[in-house]
Amino acid sequence: MEHGYLILDFINKPLYHFLHENFHLTDGNHMIQVTFTWFYMIIIILLSFLVARSIKLVPGRLQNFLEVVISGLKGLLVDTMGEKGMIFFPLMATIFLFILVCNLGGIIPGFYSPTANLNTNLSMALTVFLLTHIVGVKIHGAKYIKQFFGPVWWMAPIMFPVEVIGHLARPLSLTMRLFGNIFGEDLVLIVLLILVPFLMPIPMLVLMLFTSLLQAFVFTLLAMMYISGAMEEGH
Repeated sequence: MEHGYLILDFINKPLYHFLHENFHLTDGNHMIQVTFTWFYMIIIILLSFLVARSIKLVPGRLQNFLEVVISGLKGLLVDTMGEKGMIFFPLMATIFLFILVCNLGGIIPGFYSPTANLNTNLSMALTVFLLTHIVGVKIHGAKYIKQFFGPVWWMAPIMFPVEVIGHLARPLSLTMRLFGNIFGEDLVLIVLLILVPFLMPIPMLVLMLFTSLLQAFVFTLLAMMYISGAMEEGH
C-alpha cells in the first residue's frame, strides 16, 4: 500500500493487510480514513456518555471544560442565528466537536486526521449546504428563490448565474479551507518528526493546537451564518 504518511506505517500496514485479507478491500487508504473517523466518533460518544452519567454540582475538570465549550457555542449560535437558531444547536455542536477532535487527533504521532481528507470535509459541507436551502424553502416557500434573481427584475439574467455560482462555491470553500489547513499541518508534523523524531518544537505544537481549534471554529461559524442567511426575512 502506498501512503503519503510514512510516520503512520505501523498502523496503516497492519490495518491494510487485515482489511485486504479478510474483506478483500483494495482501497486501504480510504478504509483507514473511515476507520479513524469511526474511532474519533466513538471517543466523542463515550466522553459525552461518561460526562452525562457523572454530572456534579461541583464539576470536575472534564465536565468544566465541556461546559465552557458548550456555553461558548450556545452564545456564538445565539449571536449569529438568534434564539430561533437554537434548534440547530445539536448539529452545530456536533460539527464543532467532531472537527476539533479529528484535528487534534492528527497531531498525535501515528494517528490520522480524517479532516485532512476531502471526502470527510465534503460530506460535512454538503450537509450544511443542503440544510441551508431546505430551511430556506421551508421558511419562505417559493419566495426563497427570489434571492437568486437580485433586487430588480432587469438584473435577473446577470444576478442569477452569479448567485448560483456563489452558493455552489460555499461547500467547495468549506471543504478546501479545512482540508488545506489540516493537510498542510499534517505534512509539517511529518517533516518535523522525521527531522527531530524525539523532540518536536514546542512553538509548532502550540501553533497546531491553535490551528485545530481555529479551523473547527471557522467551519462552524460559517455553517451558522449560511443557515442564518436562509432564515432571514429579506427573501
